[in-house]
Amino acid sequence: MSVTAHLEELKKKHQRLSEQVDLVQRSPAADQIEIAAMKKQKLKLKEEITRLSV
Repeated sequence: MSVTAHLEELKKKHQRLSEQVDLVQRSPAADQIEIAAMKKQKLKLKEEITRLSV
């Protein structure tokens, strides 16, 4: 897999995770631990995207 293809896949994963976080946060019974875990995963993806983009 080329770096460009890998970067695009990471961006897609980041976008899907962002949408999931938004959806879970709208729920009245939102699990804050689950949200925090998803946000950490999102941050790791963003850091990887940034690292590969340089």
